[in-house]
Amino acid sequence: MGTREDEGNDMCTAIAERHEFTGSGKGANGWFHLRQLYVGYDHPVHVDLEHAVLLDFVDEARPGARVAVELPRDAARDLAHRILATIDAADAYEAAAAG
Repeated sequence: MGTREDEGNDMCTAIAERHEFTGSGKGANGWFHLRQLYVGYDHPVHVDLEHAVLLDFVDEARPGARVAVELPRDAARDLAHRILATIDAADAYEAAAAG
């Protein structure tokens, strides 16, 4: 994950993916567009773990447009399940609303 390497943390697991998407994030200077997501498993910068699931939501065209998240594997797995459950509930809601 290039953004981690820039902070002096060399990648050791080689577990990293880059995804294009459209969304928004909020940082210290307010809301901004997000265009890329880096997902990986490697040495974290802040959380006190040997390895963590790393999420970097960025807009590579805008320096500083970044939301970084570091999670233990169990918390990341729980988050993924909760996101999928929310999407399932949203799909059911939209289907019922469409009639």
